[in-house]
Amino acid sequence: MLNYLNCSSSPKRDAPFWAKLERKQRSLTSPKRDAPFWAKLERKQRSLTSPKKGRPSLAKIMEEKTVDIEEAKKQVKELREKLEYYAKLYYDMDNPAISDYEYDMMMNKLKALEKQFPELITKDSLTQKVGGHVKEGFKQVVHEVPLQSLQDIFSFEELREFDVRVRKVAKENGEELKYVVETKIDGLSTALRYENGILIQGATRGNGQIGEDVTENLKTIKHIPKELKEKINITVRGEVFIGTKEFEKMNEEREILEEPLFANARNAAAGSLRQLNSKITAQRPLDIFIFNVQKYDDKTFDSENSHFVELNKLQKLGFNVVPVRKLCSTIDEAIEAIKQIGEDREKLSFGIDGAVVKVDNLHLREILGTTYKTPKWAIAYKYPPEKKETKLLDIVCQVGRTGAITPTAIIEPVKVAGSTISKTTLHNEDFIREKDLKIGDTVSIRKAADVIPEVVRALPERRDGTEKDFVMIKTCPICNSPLIKKEGQVDYYCMNPGCDARKIEGLIHFVSRKAMNIDGLGDRIMEDFYNMHFINNFVDIFKLSNHKKDLIELEGFGEKSVENILNAIEKSKSSSLEKFIFALGIPNVGEKTAKILAKKFETMTNFMNASFDELKDIYDVGEIIAKSIINYFNVDYNKEQVLKLIEIGVNEKCLLSKSIEDENFTDKTFVITGTLSKARDEIREKIESLGGKVTDSVSKKTSVVIVGENPGSKYEKAQKLGIEIWNEEKLNEMLNN
Repeated sequence: MLNYLNCSSSPKRDAPFWAKLERKQRSLTSPKRDAPFWAKLERKQRSLTSPKKGRPSLAKIMEEKTVDIEEAKKQVKELREKLEYYAKLYYDMDNPAISDYEYDMMMNKLKALEKQFPELITKDSLTQKVGGHVKEGFKQVVHEVPLQSLQDIFSFEELREFDVRVRKVAKENGEELKYVVETKIDGLSTALRYENGILIQGATRGNGQIGEDVTENLKTIKHIPKELKEKINITVRGEVFIGTKEFEKMNEEREILEEPLFANARNAAAGSLRQLNSKITAQRPLDIFIFNVQKYDDKTFDSENSHFVELNKLQKLGFNVVPVRKLCSTIDEAIEAIKQIGEDREKLSFGIDGAVVKVDNLHLREILGTTYKTPKWAIAYKYPPEKKETKLLDIVCQVGRTGAITPTAIIEPVKVAGSTISKTTLHNEDFIREKDLKIGDTVSIRKAADVIPEVVRALPERRDGTEKDFVMIKTCPICNSPLIKKEGQVDYYCMNPGCDARKIEGLIHFVSRKAMNIDGLGDRIMEDFYNMHFINNFVDIFKLSNHKKDLIELEGFGEKSVENILNAIEKSKSSSLEKFIFALGIPNVGEKTAKILAKKFETMTNFMNASFDELKDIYDVGEIIAKSIINYFNVDYNKEQVLKLIEIGVNEKCLLSKSIEDENFTDKTFVITGTLSKARDEIREKIESLGGKVTDSVSKKTSVVIVGENPGSKYEKAQKLGIEIWNEEKLNEMLNN
């Protein structure tokens, strides 16, 4: 979305080209960290998350509500599906959609239900396994010692319960009990294997049993020794991460280059380590902390029977060992150590998402043992989501490509969850009213899903009378056209198709990665090219070569960079139809819908000429989207643009593979019920790739119901309706045909 800090101002079409300094140094993350402002701000606004408040314990969740077995089945099914989906985004795609807090609360609810009804526990529940999978393109590595996850707790009450269990076992076996408290690094877990002191293999955790071979990538990390100081056979476990300052610097550089910013340090680290090209990994500021010994051959290594001593030995061998660690004689000492880590959290040079409490006695660890998923000798205390207070300096308006007007909060820059925030969306006028936000308010902000900044609430008790009410603008801040609020909607719209802001945003969307994917044409460059009359519409993008000489002479450009842009434009002509459709920016037509439409109509010409009835009857399209498409192509200018794009060589055909479609799945509707060995999302994706559709409810239109363990009412309904039923064996047979 195009940003304008003053709603009353508008960009001039004849404005001079923004020079390199203005284009590249424009940053919303100022002032700098070392400025006096920051020292003052951080002292004043440091709001440490109090461990005392914690979060609901498993016991409390169980006490809150008692359900019967049928309701429990329903809730368990829903929770598992949601958790599988969010786990896939987090572990496999390095792209979390919800915060750790929200995920943990759902997981705790699932645990409570499974504890109340043990008969509902299945081997594929996320309570019984680690969430990750092996990324395609990497060799699989079977971990000799599983890389388990830790049980999370959210209160000191739960920690004391852990201590009681462990202390009982220690007393029964005459073992000494001490704890080691460490920071829980927010990164990607890995295992490093050494033979005769030489690094021979490094792997990600994956699903805990099988990981990805990322040896060459790990070798690019300077703090991973290629050769130890002793010729020892040992496997250690560590966490790969990107430091706070390094992450900020990396995003600053990406902003200068107009590349997409990383959401957070954890995602950046995970994505960097899981690159198929190690040269890309080498360019990223990855680091590692080692926190555990998995396996060793030297019988003298644990002669002192102490994890704390082991860590010190690892450090002497040349490993970068987790720096914050404390040996505690009692659980009270452990609690104080956790509190101290919470208080010092912002001073750390790396991100953490909790503190880990481990039994120090290695013999006692063996006695305590493990579950399938977690060790019984360690536990992770999770801190509440980080919130900060700052000033709401102004509320300004932005114009999107559809004409929607979005109020945006301009706030006094503040660091939250590892990055500096200076603005955040306020969505619409109703949102501002509901939050009772006034310009000049002190507000509490956080990052939703640890990624997206959001205003939590205003702090009215901090008002001094100078605050001002926000008044929604009545005309477009760019073209001065009257704004319209559509019936049944909360947003105001600029309806002028010639509005500069709308046109610029539309052009930016057209060249974006998920659309035509034209490298080198970032947001600012597109805005500049528009203001300089190089690009006024979609067709002009493909005629940019006419301005080659002018472009080369511009500050910040050169012959090579211009050549790269022109080559990227030419390459984009071969994009598949679904990207072409999505790039047009038709209201309500997202990536998924564009793919459905491309498969259905096969060419852009067929798509443009489709009738309303043809469109609305397509599954997952419907009347609203159909109306949007018809309205779009009823505008002669839009249709002319598309025809000209086809004329100059933009591919109009669907390139999605037809050969993979299968008569057992094509145009059939499937419903999945019960528990299967594979994740439901994985099965859904496979069916859809073969031409089928997956829905949630059984009806007369359902072709096949796939049944796993404990299928429930959907299975019974399918039997009554006489619908074909497949078990997992039958499904696999059909998939392998």
